[in-house]
Amino acid sequence: MNNALGATTSAGPTVFVVYGASGDLAKRLVMPGFAALAAAGLLPEQWVLIGSGRRATPDDTYRQHVRDGLAEFARGKNGVTDEVIDSILPGLRFAGGGFTADDPGELLDAIAAAKDELGRDAQIVHYLALPPSTFEDYTKAIAAHGLAEGTRVVYEKPYGTSPESFEHLDQLVLSVFDEQQVFRIDHFLGKEATQQLHVIRFANRMIEQLWSNEHVAQVQIDVPEVLGVDDRATFYDETGATLDMLVTHLLQVAAEVALDPPADWTSDALAQAREDVLAKFRPLDPAEVVLGQGTGYREIKDVREGSTTDTFVAARVWVDTERWSGVPFVLRTGKKLAESHQHVTLVFKRPLNSPQKDDEAAPETLTFTLSGNGSLFAGVTARRPGVSDDLVPGKLYLDLAELPNAEPLPPYAALLRDVLIGDRALFTTSAGLRSAWQVAAPMLDHRPELHPYEPGSWGPVEAEEIAAPYGWLTERPRG
Repeated sequence: MNNALGATTSAGPTVFVVYGASGDLAKRLVMPGFAALAAAGLLPEQWVLIGSGRRATPDDTYRQHVRDGLAEFARGKNGVTDEVIDSILPGLRFAGGGFTADDPGELLDAIAAAKDELGRDAQIVHYLALPPSTFEDYTKAIAAHGLAEGTRVVYEKPYGTSPESFEHLDQLVLSVFDEQQVFRIDHFLGKEATQQLHVIRFANRMIEQLWSNEHVAQVQIDVPEVLGVDDRATFYDETGATLDMLVTHLLQVAAEVALDPPADWTSDALAQAREDVLAKFRPLDPAEVVLGQGTGYREIKDVREGSTTDTFVAARVWVDTERWSGVPFVLRTGKKLAESHQHVTLVFKRPLNSPQKDDEAAPETLTFTLSGNGSLFAGVTARRPGVSDDLVPGKLYLDLAELPNAEPLPPYAALLRDVLIGDRALFTTSAGLRSAWQVAAPMLDHRPELHPYEPGSWGPVEAEEIAAPYGWLTERPRG
């Protein structure tokens, strides 16, 4: 990827260190992303990947672990074949013995050996595929063993679990690294379709002219999920829907929609535009937030007895800029809901002289789907063909995967690529995350009532009011 709108650059020799290499995150997302880069020919010509963990593990055993994980989660997707998997394995090493400020285990020796192989100038990328509670200790360990200078570091979300813990962690990280070295990952920003939001808007005058409160009545960002949390209950019970999705993904996507034109199309300018508009998001009013917990959640293994963790959140957000003043951004996400989709929808005001007189008729809309390769569809009104004067809803549809020579990367692969070449356009900044935490702070300090809902439903009925007067526009683009 990218330089905001597509200029590619290549990465030099790289030592890629994955902390938590035997864990679920590395198995399901990080290594499949790495394999997708290999399939696309986007890895550096020279690289070594070192898995770091507590147990002493021979390299061949680690390679088999990675092979098994890729066979389960990557093979047959994004060009990842058995041949691609086999091509990755020789570059893998493992450093056991853990990694702390007091004891580096085998990692320093493994890095030194990799640099002997690749050259002393090889860049180091640290990837913390670990629970957020470990970020502080590993950051201190990287500093203690002289592994910070000139390197890059990737932190998974959530980056902090409260405004206070964010500030504590961020101060530590920025005492060890420069901001330009830090990549706070948010895989929603890595989605091809999320990147299309600003491209389709600014590259098409007919769309850009409509992108303001003059024409838009409401913006919906809707990410319901049918899946539960059984496979990650320990992590999820410490975070919930608000921290896992709203503070990170949904507010970042909202900023992608709300940003003003960047100064230019460099990576830094695009990130700055997103950061600038996040600072204009109004802190949430707890009265405009609905929290829910699915029936049966507390019976899941590893969920704390009597847990008050939210598995659903819907919120109305206001953006205090000239462009968006008075337009509600309504956000919704939750577990075990009626269907899964990822939609960003602009709901337009009715034309002043519209022949459509029925106030209950479907509104005109423009919807971006963020899942898969992405698509764009417009909900419009047309006259029913024939002798009738009936006005009926219709759709104009564009499947982004059908564009010429489309070869989309999965989000983790796209973000890993950007880390390798040092492109920070799709990563959250310190200032941007601080703004997101400030938006969420009032509802975290004065937590709204937790409403129950049945699995397979659309969540608490109280959430319907958040999207009034249009309601949540849940219709699929096709079928």
